[in-house]
Amino acid sequence: MSTGVVCRCRLTLSTRTLTHVADLLRRHLKAIRSRRRALPPGKIALIVLAVLRHNPRPADMAGGNNSSGTTVP
Repeated sequence: MSTGVVCRCRLTLSTRTLTHVADLLRRHLKAIRSRRRALPPGKIALIVLAVLRHNPRPADMAGGNNSSGTTVP
């Protein structure tokens, strides 16, 4: 079992922003007929916004969100 580095950051954003990005993601995944994801759209949106804001390595963000490093990039 490997132990990953957990990246924690404070992300100040409104619920409205997170919901909006998650809805956009949901619509996009439906439009492209994407298969089921390991994480729900709300969690994916939060990871994406954190990566865009703080620029951590995506694999570090995955470790803190109970997902594999290959799921996040």
